[in-house]
Amino acid sequence: MASLEIAAEHERILREIESTDTNCIGPTLRSVYDGQEHGLFMEKLEGRIKNHDREIEKMCNFHFQGFVDSITELLKVRGEAQKLKSQVIDTNRLLQDDGKELVQTLEELKQCRLQQRNIATTIDKLTLCLPVLEMYGKLQEQMRTKRHYPALRTLEQLERACLPRVSHYRFCTIMAENIPRLREQIRDVSMSDLKDFLESIRKHSDKIGETAMKQAQLQRNLDSAVSRQQRVGSGRRARKEGGLGTELDGQGCSPLSEQDSGILDVEDEEEEEVPGAQELVDFSPVYRCLHIYTVLGARDTFETYYRKQRRKQARLVLQPHSNMHETLGGYRRYFNQIVGFFVVEDHILHTTRGLVNRAYVDELWDLALSKTIAALRTHSSYCTDPNLVLDLKNLIVLFADTLQGYGFLVNQLFDMLLEIRDQYSEILLKKWNQVFREILDQDNYSPIPVSSEEEYRRIVGQFPFQDPELEKLPFPKKLPFSAFVPKVYSQLKEFIYACLKFSEDLHLSSTEVDDMIHKSTNLLLSRTLSHCLQYAIKKKNVGLTELVQIIINTTHLEQSCHFLEEFISNITNVPPDTVNATKLYATSTFKDARHTAEEEIYTNLNQKIDQFLQLADYDWMAPAGGGKASDYLSDLIAFLCSTFAVFTHLPGAVIEHATMPGKVAQTACMSACKHLSTSLLQLLLEAGVRQVSMGALQQFNEDVKECERFASSGPVPGFQGDTLLLAFIDLRQLLDLFTQWDWSTYLADYGRPNCKYLRVNPHTALALLEKMRDTSRKNNVFAQFRKNERDKQKLIDTVVKQLRGLIQAHQS
Repeated sequence: MASLEIAAEHERILREIESTDTNCIGPTLRSVYDGQEHGLFMEKLEGRIKNHDREIEKMCNFHFQGFVDSITELLKVRGEAQKLKSQVIDTNRLLQDDGKELVQTLEELKQCRLQQRNIATTIDKLTLCLPVLEMYGKLQEQMRTKRHYPALRTLEQLERACLPRVSHYRFCTIMAENIPRLREQIRDVSMSDLKDFLESIRKHSDKIGETAMKQAQLQRNLDSAVSRQQRVGSGRRARKEGGLGTELDGQGCSPLSEQDSGILDVEDEEEEEVPGAQELVDFSPVYRCLHIYTVLGARDTFETYYRKQRRKQARLVLQPHSNMHETLGGYRRYFNQIVGFFVVEDHILHTTRGLVNRAYVDELWDLALSKTIAALRTHSSYCTDPNLVLDLKNLIVLFADTLQGYGFLVNQLFDMLLEIRDQYSEILLKKWNQVFREILDQDNYSPIPVSSEEEYRRIVGQFPFQDPELEKLPFPKKLPFSAFVPKVYSQLKEFIYACLKFSEDLHLSSTEVDDMIHKSTNLLLSRTLSHCLQYAIKKKNVGLTELVQIIINTTHLEQSCHFLEEFISNITNVPPDTVNATKLYATSTFKDARHTAEEEIYTNLNQKIDQFLQLADYDWMAPAGGGKASDYLSDLIAFLCSTFAVFTHLPGAVIEHATMPGKVAQTACMSACKHLSTSLLQLLLEAGVRQVSMGALQQFNEDVKECERFASSGPVPGFQGDTLLLAFIDLRQLLDLFTQWDWSTYLADYGRPNCKYLRVNPHTALALLEKMRDTSRKNNVFAQFRKNERDKQKLIDTVVKQLRGLIQAHQS
């Protein structure tokens, strides 16, 4: 049973080997070797091989005859093939002979076709290369004509679009190698053009600024003309609506409309068109260089360089010349350069994107503003000409308006103008100080004679004077004041006009202008005119007549101050009753000057009295008086009478200072009498007079009586009763005491309020009595032998003792 299974298994393996691909019999053979019947299988395999060999042999035997027949037929075909070969060779030889010309022609055709292909290829290559060459040629032409920005664009197009398509050619390699050098060349050339541009605008910034300021001036003129036409039109409409108006309106009450309308007028003249800054400057180098550096990717470098160079130029522009303050042209050139610089920067700001920005321009302007203000403060301080300061102010205003038109903040400039205004006021005060001094020096201090109505109206037109009584008098007549009154008043108005001129175009309100003019006028009155008047009053060789005339003049000038108030109100359009409006408080200047003149009158009178008293030559030992006044005193009284006659012209109750008619004359007369009385008493009691006789006292009494007669005559009207005699009451009581020898009454009534000799001081009486006692002792050697003289001497000694006791008791 087992042998059958093994045989069946071997049979299966053999079939599998016969039917299976040789690559897959490995497992089958392995199964044979794994088994125990390996020899049996080999035997069976040998038998199967033999069977197959017998089948192959049978099949070969069956097909052998056909093979033999085929060989026989093949041998026959070989002979025919030999013949065919010979024929083919012959035919080939004939064909080769016949085809040589054709082959030659075909070869020629081949070469022609090759050439055609090469030509077509060349044409294609040239078609690619020609645009590159043409563009390169265009680049060279642009470089030659200095069209650098288009050249850079061409270079960029050549590098990015053209060269990559033909990069394998050697000339393209050369071109590619030259591209960085060309870029560098373009950058250097454009930078050179920029440097030339910067140098050019530095040199021509003066012209650029001058042009810009002319444009601003033209615009201001146009605006002023338009506003003036509008005011005229509104005025005409108002006149049509209001009819003829008042008489005051018809006469034009404002001094500005009469005399100073030209201050604010704008000249009407044909003005040629002024070119703009962009028409004077070619900015293309900046634009080209900016575009070139932008394309080259170096825009930041360009911006940094441009700003750095412009900052350097700004510092140069802002550096003023050392002699700039000498002429207006120096200031104008300085302003023109600054305006030109910022006009260029403003144009660059608005025509380029980011080359400069507003912050950069504002930074430069802040720098310029600080340096300009510092320079103006320094140089304007050297200026002493008010006209130059006024022209400088107008130039600064135009400078500020020009730059304000370009968007720059100029408030600090107008603030600085207020500082210059103070300096201008000081310069005006110095100028008017000289003017006032010349007027006062040239004045004759005499009332102005007027011979005709025209002359009278001319003077009244210069100075607001109204006197109905004087107007009724026939010509010729005299005005009460001297020529310096209308001259000073006119100069006050001129000063106000000068102050007004400076306030124009400063964008100040009417109230601010009014306040400024009032303050300046107050300074002019309280400081400048006051000093000039004090100088005129106190200078040498000023007579009493001149001093009297100065008092009259200052009185009229003080009265005219309210006319000055109205004048200022008219030109500033600020009503005088405006709340918080500044007033002319400096009218006290004229009061002070008048007080000084009065004091000077009193001083001069006293000095004259002292001069006369120096001529006094008393004989203090005279035995008897002369019976009449001394010559020197008669001359002194005559002088005083003539002097006080002049004082009748002095003003009375027209101002607060003089509450009574002739107050100054009364005060001067009383002062002179008091000084004369005091001087006579000092003359009597001076230490040099050691002895005084009764005769000398009688002569001295005659002189005092002459003084009393002068006081009683009323040299100056207005004294009540014997008021003027009170100036000599001390002398009168003293002399009465000695001439009447009324010591008993004096000693008995001393200290009582109603005593007869109330004004006699015991010290004075003792001093004079001592001098009389010395005289009695020395000149009467034999007085002890005369009973009367002895009694008199004893009486004097007794009185002396009583006076000393009285003095001692009073002191204790």
